[in-house]
Amino acid sequence: MGPGIPLRATVTSFGPVLLSKALELNQTQEQSLGLIFHYADSKGLELVDLKDLRAVVAFLVSDTGKAELKGIGGLSTATAGVILRSVTAFEQQGAGDFFGEPEFDTAELLRQAPDGRGIVSVLELAAVQDRPRLFSTFLMWLLADLFHDLPEVGDLDRPKLVFFFDEAHLLFDGASKAFLESITRTVRLIRSKGVGIFFVTQTPRDVPAEVLAQLGNRVQHALRAFTPDDAKALRSTVKTFPNSRYDLEELLTRLGIGEAVITVLSENGAPTPVAATRLRAPRSLMGPCPAAELDAAVKGSSLYGSYAQAVDRESAYEKLSAGQEAERRSAEAKAADRAAVEEAVRGEGVRGAGKAGKEETSLVEQVVGSGMFRSLARSVGTQLGREISRSLFGTARRRR
Repeated sequence: MGPGIPLRATVTSFGPVLLSKALELNQTQEQSLGLIFHYADSKGLELVDLKDLRAVVAFLVSDTGKAELKGIGGLSTATAGVILRSVTAFEQQGAGDFFGEPEFDTAELLRQAPDGRGIVSVLELAAVQDRPRLFSTFLMWLLADLFHDLPEVGDLDRPKLVFFFDEAHLLFDGASKAFLESITRTVRLIRSKGVGIFFVTQTPRDVPAEVLAQLGNRVQHALRAFTPDDAKALRSTVKTFPNSRYDLEELLTRLGIGEAVITVLSENGAPTPVAATRLRAPRSLMGPCPAAELDAAVKGSSLYGSYAQAVDRESAYEKLSAGQEAERRSAEAKAADRAAVEEAVRGEGVRGAGKAGKEETSLVEQVVGSGMFRSLARSVGTQLGREISRSLFGTARRRR
Protein backbone atom coordinates (compact mmCIF):
# COMPACT_ATOMS: atom_id res chain seq x y z
CA MET A 1 0.00 0.00 0.00
CA GLY A 2 1.00 3.62 -0.40
CA PRO A 3 1.78 6.10 2.37
CA GLY A 4 -1.87 7.17 2.76
CA ILE A 5 -4.77 5.64 4.66
CA PRO A 6 -5.55 2.18 3.25
CA LEU A 7 -8.77 1.76 1.29
CA ARG A 8 -10.15 -1.76 1.52
CA ALA A 9 -13.17 -3.56 0.18
CA THR A 10 -14.33 -7.10 0.85
CA VAL A 11 -14.34 -9.52 -2.07
CA THR A 12 -18.08 -10.02 -1.57
CA SER A 13 -18.95 -6.35 -1.90
CA PHE A 14 -16.61 -5.96 -4.88
CA GLY A 15 -18.70 -8.55 -6.69
CA PRO A 16 -18.01 -11.03 -9.50
CA VAL A 17 -18.49 -8.59 -12.41
CA LEU A 18 -15.97 -5.99 -11.25
CA LEU A 19 -13.57 -8.65 -9.99
CA SER A 20 -13.71 -10.45 -13.34
CA LYS A 21 -12.77 -7.17 -15.01
CA ALA A 22 -9.80 -6.73 -12.68
CA LEU A 23 -8.72 -10.37 -13.16
CA GLU A 24 -9.14 -10.06 -16.96
CA LEU A 25 -11.39 -13.13 -17.14
CA ASN A 26 -13.39 -14.03 -20.23
CA GLN A 27 -17.17 -14.36 -20.27
CA THR A 28 -17.23 -18.07 -19.38
CA GLN A 29 -14.82 -17.57 -16.51
CA GLU A 30 -16.83 -14.55 -15.34
CA GLN A 31 -19.97 -16.68 -15.21
CA SER A 32 -18.11 -19.35 -13.23
CA LEU A 33 -16.91 -16.71 -10.80
CA GLY A 34 -20.52 -15.58 -10.38
CA LEU A 35 -21.44 -19.17 -9.52
CA ILE A 36 -18.70 -19.24 -6.89
CA PHE A 37 -20.00 -16.04 -5.32
CA HIS A 38 -23.55 -17.43 -5.33
CA TYR A 39 -22.46 -20.61 -3.56
CA ALA A 40 -20.42 -18.74 -0.95
CA ASP A 41 -23.33 -16.41 -0.22
CA SER A 42 -25.85 -19.25 0.10
CA LYS A 43 -23.60 -21.17 2.51
CA GLY A 44 -22.68 -18.21 4.70
CA LEU A 45 -19.03 -18.26 3.62
CA GLU A 46 -17.90 -14.63 3.84
CA LEU A 47 -15.48 -13.67 1.06
CA VAL A 48 -13.50 -11.02 2.88
CA ASP A 49 -10.08 -11.30 1.27
CA LEU A 50 -8.45 -13.19 -1.59
CA LYS A 51 -7.47 -16.20 0.51
CA ASP A 52 -11.19 -16.71 1.20
CA LEU A 53 -11.87 -16.77 -2.54
CA ARG A 54 -9.03 -19.21 -3.16
CA ALA A 55 -10.29 -21.50 -0.41
CA VAL A 56 -13.83 -21.63 -1.83
CA VAL A 57 -12.61 -22.28 -5.39
CA ALA A 58 -10.31 -25.08 -4.19
CA PHE A 59 -13.15 -26.61 -2.17
CA LEU A 60 -15.60 -26.60 -5.08
CA VAL A 61 -13.27 -28.65 -7.28
CA SER A 62 -12.52 -31.16 -4.53
CA ASP A 63 -14.37 -34.48 -4.31
CA THR A 64 -16.58 -33.12 -1.54
CA GLY A 65 -17.26 -29.77 -3.19
CA LYS A 66 -18.20 -31.10 -6.64
CA ALA A 67 -21.39 -32.59 -5.25
CA GLU A 68 -22.40 -29.18 -3.87
CA LEU A 69 -22.80 -27.67 -7.35
CA LYS A 70 -24.65 -30.47 -9.10
CA GLY A 71 -27.99 -28.72 -8.82
CA ILE A 72 -26.85 -25.33 -10.15
CA GLY A 73 -24.12 -26.24 -12.63
CA GLY A 74 -20.60 -27.41 -12.08
CA LEU A 75 -17.23 -25.70 -11.96
CA SER A 76 -14.70 -27.25 -14.31
CA THR A 77 -11.23 -27.92 -13.02
CA ALA A 78 -9.70 -26.02 -15.95
CA THR A 79 -11.76 -22.87 -15.26
CA ALA A 80 -11.03 -23.10 -11.55
CA GLY A 81 -7.32 -23.33 -12.38
CA VAL A 82 -7.48 -20.17 -14.50
CA ILE A 83 -9.28 -18.28 -11.73
CA LEU A 84 -6.83 -19.44 -9.08
CA ARG A 85 -3.82 -18.49 -11.21
CA SER A 86 -5.33 -15.08 -11.93
CA VAL A 87 -6.04 -14.49 -8.24
CA THR A 88 -2.51 -15.54 -7.28
CA ALA A 89 -0.91 -13.25 -9.87
CA PHE A 90 -3.30 -10.48 -8.83
CA GLU A 91 -2.22 -10.84 -5.22
CA GLN A 92 1.49 -10.98 -6.02
CA GLN A 93 1.19 -7.62 -7.77
CA GLY A 94 -0.01 -6.02 -4.54
CA ALA A 95 -3.76 -6.13 -5.10
CA GLY A 96 -4.24 -8.31 -2.03
CA ASP A 97 -3.91 -5.21 0.15
CA PHE A 98 -7.12 -3.86 -1.36
CA PHE A 99 -9.27 -6.71 -0.11
CA GLY A 100 -10.02 -7.08 3.57
CA GLU A 101 -11.49 -5.29 6.54
CA PRO A 102 -12.28 -2.73 7.81
CA GLU A 103 -14.07 -1.92 4.55
CA PHE A 104 -14.02 1.72 3.52
CA ASP A 105 -17.31 3.49 4.06
CA THR A 106 -17.89 5.49 0.89
CA ALA A 107 -19.95 8.00 2.88
CA GLU A 108 -16.60 9.29 4.16
CA LEU A 109 -16.14 10.96 0.76
CA LEU A 110 -19.04 13.28 1.61
CA ARG A 111 -17.59 14.58 4.84
CA GLN A 112 -16.97 18.32 5.22
CA ALA A 113 -14.31 20.47 6.80
CA PRO A 114 -15.14 22.19 10.13
CA ASP A 115 -15.91 25.43 8.27
CA GLY A 116 -18.50 23.66 6.08
CA ARG A 117 -16.40 23.48 2.93
CA GLY A 118 -15.98 20.23 1.03
CA ILE A 119 -12.90 18.04 1.10
CA VAL A 120 -10.87 16.91 -1.90
CA SER A 121 -9.94 13.22 -1.62
CA VAL A 122 -7.10 11.95 -3.79
CA LEU A 123 -7.16 8.19 -4.33
CA GLU A 124 -4.05 6.45 -5.59
CA LEU A 125 -2.94 2.87 -5.92
CA ALA A 126 0.81 2.94 -5.49
CA ALA A 127 1.08 -0.81 -4.78
CA VAL A 128 -0.33 -1.69 -8.20
CA GLN A 129 0.66 1.36 -10.23
CA ASP A 130 1.42 -0.94 -13.15
CA ARG A 131 -2.23 -2.07 -13.10
CA PRO A 132 -4.19 1.15 -13.71
CA ARG A 133 -7.16 -0.93 -14.83
CA LEU A 134 -7.49 -2.23 -11.28
CA PHE A 135 -7.49 1.31 -9.94
CA SER A 136 -10.27 2.38 -12.30
CA THR A 137 -12.25 -0.75 -11.48
CA PHE A 138 -11.90 -0.06 -7.78
CA LEU A 139 -13.25 3.44 -8.35
CA MET A 140 -16.23 1.90 -10.12
CA TRP A 141 -16.84 -0.10 -6.94
CA LEU A 142 -16.91 3.17 -5.02
CA LEU A 143 -19.57 4.49 -7.39
CA ALA A 144 -21.66 1.35 -7.16
CA ASP A 145 -21.45 1.39 -3.38
CA LEU A 146 -22.46 5.05 -3.24
CA PHE A 147 -25.38 4.37 -5.55
CA HIS A 148 -26.55 1.59 -3.25
CA ASP A 149 -26.32 3.64 -0.03
CA LEU A 150 -27.21 7.22 -0.98
CA PRO A 151 -30.85 8.36 -0.92
CA GLU A 152 -32.64 9.85 -3.90
CA VAL A 153 -32.36 13.66 -3.90
CA GLY A 154 -33.71 14.57 -7.34
CA ASP A 155 -32.29 17.38 -9.45
CA LEU A 156 -29.96 19.43 -7.23
CA ASP A 157 -28.54 22.79 -8.29
CA ARG A 158 -25.07 21.35 -7.64
CA PRO A 159 -23.87 17.81 -6.86
CA LYS A 160 -22.93 16.69 -3.37
CA LEU A 161 -19.95 14.77 -4.71
CA VAL A 162 -18.05 14.73 -8.00
CA PHE A 163 -15.76 11.97 -9.29
CA PHE A 164 -13.00 12.52 -11.84
CA PHE A 165 -11.81 9.28 -13.44
CA ASP A 166 -8.37 9.91 -14.87
CA GLU A 167 -7.15 7.70 -17.74
CA ALA A 168 -10.73 6.56 -18.22
CA HIS A 169 -9.94 4.54 -21.33
CA LEU A 170 -8.35 1.94 -19.05
CA LEU A 171 -11.76 1.43 -17.51
CA PHE A 172 -13.23 0.19 -20.76
CA ASP A 173 -10.37 -1.76 -22.36
CA GLY A 174 -11.49 -5.37 -22.79
CA ALA A 175 -14.65 -4.73 -20.79
CA SER A 176 -17.34 -7.43 -20.85
CA LYS A 177 -20.92 -6.69 -21.82
CA ALA A 178 -22.03 -7.08 -18.19
CA PHE A 179 -19.38 -4.60 -17.04
CA LEU A 180 -20.40 -2.00 -19.63
CA GLU A 181 -24.04 -2.41 -18.65
CA SER A 182 -23.07 -1.90 -15.00
CA ILE A 183 -21.18 1.33 -15.79
CA THR A 184 -23.95 2.68 -18.03
CA ARG A 185 -26.60 1.98 -15.43
CA THR A 186 -24.54 3.56 -12.65
CA VAL A 187 -23.71 6.70 -14.65
CA ARG A 188 -27.31 7.14 -15.74
CA LEU A 189 -28.92 6.70 -12.32
CA ILE A 190 -26.37 8.04 -9.85
CA ARG A 191 -27.10 11.64 -10.86
CA SER A 192 -30.37 11.37 -8.96
CA LYS A 193 -28.29 10.62 -5.86
CA GLY A 194 -26.48 13.95 -6.16
CA VAL A 195 -23.24 12.53 -7.58
CA GLY A 196 -21.50 13.83 -10.70
CA ILE A 197 -18.99 11.91 -12.83
CA PHE A 198 -16.28 13.10 -15.22
CA PHE A 199 -14.31 10.68 -17.38
CA VAL A 200 -10.87 12.12 -18.16
CA THR A 201 -9.35 10.72 -21.35
CA GLN A 202 -7.71 11.77 -24.61
CA THR A 203 -10.66 11.51 -26.99
CA PRO A 204 -14.39 10.76 -26.64
CA ARG A 205 -13.77 7.62 -28.70
CA ASP A 206 -12.17 6.08 -25.62
CA VAL A 207 -15.59 6.02 -23.92
CA PRO A 208 -18.24 3.58 -25.24
CA ALA A 209 -21.19 5.21 -27.01
CA GLU A 210 -23.66 3.89 -24.41
CA VAL A 211 -21.77 5.66 -21.65
CA LEU A 212 -20.95 8.77 -23.70
CA ALA A 213 -24.64 9.29 -24.39
CA GLN A 214 -25.21 9.79 -20.66
CA LEU A 215 -22.58 12.54 -20.33
CA GLY A 216 -23.93 16.04 -20.90
CA ASN A 217 -20.99 18.22 -19.83
CA ARG A 218 -17.91 18.40 -22.07
CA VAL A 219 -14.52 20.01 -21.45
CA GLN A 220 -12.32 19.33 -24.46
CA HIS A 221 -8.67 20.32 -24.47
CA ALA A 222 -6.43 20.39 -27.53
CA LEU A 223 -6.29 17.52 -29.98
CA ARG A 224 -3.41 17.09 -32.40
CA ALA A 225 -3.67 15.50 -35.82
CA PHE A 226 -0.18 14.28 -36.66
CA THR A 227 -1.25 10.97 -38.20
CA PRO A 228 -4.22 9.74 -40.25
CA ASP A 229 -5.58 8.01 -37.14
CA ASP A 230 -5.30 11.30 -35.21
CA ALA A 231 -7.22 13.10 -37.97
CA LYS A 232 -9.94 10.46 -37.87
CA ALA A 233 -10.20 10.78 -34.08
CA LEU A 234 -10.42 14.57 -34.42
CA ARG A 235 -13.32 14.36 -36.88
CA SER A 236 -15.11 11.86 -34.63
CA THR A 237 -14.71 14.19 -31.65
CA VAL A 238 -16.11 17.18 -33.54
CA LYS A 239 -19.24 15.18 -34.42
CA THR A 240 -19.98 14.60 -30.72
CA PHE A 241 -20.40 18.36 -30.07
CA PRO A 242 -23.61 20.27 -30.78
CA ASN A 243 -23.68 22.56 -33.80
CA SER A 244 -21.36 25.49 -33.28
CA ARG A 245 -20.33 28.76 -34.90
CA TYR A 246 -16.72 27.63 -34.45
CA ASP A 247 -14.79 25.57 -36.90
CA LEU A 248 -14.12 22.98 -34.20
CA GLU A 249 -11.86 20.82 -36.32
CA GLU A 250 -9.47 23.74 -36.68
CA LEU A 251 -10.04 25.22 -33.22
CA LEU A 252 -9.24 21.99 -31.33
CA THR A 253 -5.85 21.74 -33.01
CA ARG A 254 -4.93 25.34 -32.04
CA LEU A 255 -5.84 25.25 -28.33
CA GLY A 256 -2.94 25.94 -25.97
CA ILE A 257 -2.19 25.00 -22.36
CA GLY A 258 -5.13 25.83 -20.09
CA GLU A 259 -7.51 26.41 -23.00
CA ALA A 260 -10.57 24.26 -23.73
CA VAL A 261 -13.85 24.02 -25.62
CA ILE A 262 -16.82 23.61 -23.26
CA THR A 263 -20.48 22.70 -23.49
CA VAL A 264 -22.79 21.81 -20.58
CA LEU A 265 -26.45 21.02 -20.05
CA SER A 266 -28.69 24.03 -19.54
CA GLU A 267 -31.45 24.25 -16.95
CA ASN A 268 -33.94 22.71 -19.36
CA GLY A 269 -31.59 19.79 -20.09
CA ALA A 270 -30.44 20.91 -23.57
CA PRO A 271 -26.72 21.34 -24.44
CA THR A 272 -25.50 24.93 -24.31
CA PRO A 273 -23.68 26.47 -27.32
CA VAL A 274 -20.01 25.56 -27.56
CA ALA A 275 -17.70 28.08 -25.93
CA ALA A 276 -13.93 28.39 -26.23
CA THR A 277 -12.49 29.47 -22.90
CA ARG A 278 -9.39 29.62 -20.73
CA LEU A 279 -9.38 27.66 -17.48
CA ARG A 280 -8.16 29.14 -14.24
CA ALA A 281 -5.49 26.98 -12.70
CA PRO A 282 -5.97 26.04 -9.02
CA ARG A 283 -3.54 27.25 -6.41
CA SER A 284 -1.48 24.21 -5.54
CA LEU A 285 2.02 22.81 -5.41
CA MET A 286 3.13 21.61 -8.83
CA GLY A 287 5.19 18.73 -7.50
CA PRO A 288 5.13 15.81 -5.06
CA CYS A 289 4.23 16.50 -1.45
CA PRO A 290 7.21 16.11 0.93
CA ALA A 291 7.09 12.75 2.73
CA ALA A 292 7.11 14.29 6.21
CA GLU A 293 4.14 16.56 5.43
CA LEU A 294 2.20 13.72 3.87
CA ASP A 295 2.82 11.45 6.87
CA ALA A 296 1.69 14.17 9.27
CA ALA A 297 -1.48 14.78 7.24
CA VAL A 298 -2.28 11.06 7.14
CA LYS A 299 -1.87 10.50 10.87
CA GLY A 300 -3.78 13.67 11.65
CA SER A 301 -6.78 12.58 9.57
CA SER A 302 -10.02 11.59 11.28
CA LEU A 303 -10.00 8.42 9.13
CA TYR A 304 -6.68 7.12 10.40
CA GLY A 305 -8.01 5.48 13.55
CA SER A 306 -10.81 3.72 11.67
CA TYR A 307 -8.95 2.28 8.68
CA ALA A 308 -5.21 2.19 9.34
CA GLN A 309 -5.14 -1.23 11.04
CA ALA A 310 -6.29 -4.30 9.11
CA VAL A 311 -8.61 -6.84 10.77
CA ASP A 312 -8.64 -10.55 9.90
CA ARG A 313 -11.79 -12.15 11.33
CA GLU A 314 -13.22 -15.62 10.76
CA SER A 315 -14.47 -15.98 7.20
CA ALA A 316 -14.63 -18.57 4.40
CA TYR A 317 -10.97 -19.63 4.68
CA GLU A 318 -11.16 -20.29 8.41
CA LYS A 319 -14.56 -22.02 8.18
CA LEU A 320 -13.50 -24.34 5.37
CA SER A 321 -10.18 -25.08 7.09
CA ALA A 322 -12.03 -25.93 10.32
CA GLY A 323 -14.43 -28.17 8.40
CA GLN A 324 -11.60 -30.00 6.66
CA GLU A 325 -9.78 -30.43 9.98
CA ALA A 326 -12.94 -31.84 11.57
CA GLU A 327 -13.34 -34.26 8.66
CA ARG A 328 -9.72 -35.34 9.01
CA ARG A 329 -10.12 -35.97 12.74
CA SER A 330 -13.36 -37.83 12.13
CA ALA A 331 -11.69 -40.02 9.52
CA GLU A 332 -8.79 -40.73 11.89
CA ALA A 333 -11.22 -41.60 14.69
CA LYS A 334 -13.16 -43.97 12.41
CA ALA A 335 -9.93 -45.60 11.28
CA ALA A 336 -8.85 -46.06 14.90
CA ASP A 337 -12.24 -47.58 15.75
CA ARG A 338 -11.98 -50.01 12.85
CA ALA A 339 -8.47 -50.99 13.89
CA ALA A 340 -9.62 -51.59 17.46
CA VAL A 341 -12.53 -53.76 16.28
CA GLU A 342 -10.27 -55.81 13.99
CA GLU A 343 -7.76 -56.30 16.79
CA ALA A 344 -10.52 -57.40 19.15
CA VAL A 345 -11.81 -59.90 16.58
CA ARG A 346 -8.34 -61.33 16.07
CA GLY A 347 -7.83 -61.66 19.83
CA GLU A 348 -11.17 -63.39 20.30
CA GLY A 349 -10.29 -65.84 17.52
CA VAL A 350 -7.03 -66.81 19.22
CA ARG A 351 -8.73 -67.20 22.59
CA GLY A 352 -11.49 -69.28 20.99
CA ALA A 353 -8.99 -71.60 19.35
CA GLY A 354 -7.12 -72.05 22.62
CA LYS A 355 -10.33 -72.83 24.44
CA ALA A 356 -11.34 -75.45 21.84
CA GLY A 357 -7.92 -77.10 22.11
CA LYS A 358 -8.20 -77.27 25.87
CA GLU A 359 -11.67 -78.78 25.61
CA GLU A 360 -10.41 -81.45 23.19
CA THR A 361 -7.45 -82.31 25.49
CA SER A 362 -9.72 -82.61 28.50
CA LEU A 363 -12.03 -85.00 26.63
CA VAL A 364 -9.13 -87.30 25.64
CA GLU A 365 -7.86 -87.35 29.21
CA GLN A 366 -11.30 -88.29 30.46
CA VAL A 367 -11.59 -91.17 27.97
CA VAL A 368 -8.09 -92.52 28.64
CA GLY A 369 -8.50 -92.30 32.36
CA SER A 370 -11.84 -94.15 32.47
CA GLY A 371 -12.07 -97.74 33.93
CA MET A 372 -13.71 -99.15 30.83
CA PHE A 373 -10.81 -97.92 28.67
CA ARG A 374 -8.24 -99.49 31.06
CA SER A 375 -10.10 -102.84 31.12
CA LEU A 376 -10.38 -102.92 27.35
CA ALA A 377 -6.72 -102.03 27.03
CA ARG A 378 -5.70 -104.92 29.36
CA SER A 379 -7.87 -107.42 27.45
CA VAL A 380 -6.52 -106.36 24.10
CA GLY A 381 -2.98 -106.45 25.47
CA THR A 382 -3.36 -109.98 26.87
CA GLN A 383 -4.84 -111.39 23.66
CA LEU A 384 -2.18 -109.66 21.60
CA GLY A 385 0.54 -111.16 23.83
CA ARG A 386 -0.79 -114.71 23.38
CA GLU A 387 -0.87 -114.37 19.61
CA ILE A 388 2.68 -113.12 19.55
CA SER A 389 3.89 -116.05 21.77
CA ARG A 390 2.21 -118.63 19.58
CA SER A 391 3.79 -117.25 16.52
CA LEU A 392 7.23 -117.22 18.09
CA PHE A 393 7.19 -120.71 19.63
CA GLY A 394 5.10 -122.57 16.99
CA THR A 395 2.22 -123.33 19.28
CA ALA A 396 -0.42 -121.69 17.10
CA ARG A 397 -3.31 -123.87 16.07
CA ARG A 398 -3.19 -125.08 12.55
CA ARG A 399 -6.22 -124.73 10.42
CA ARG A 400 -7.40 -127.78 8.64
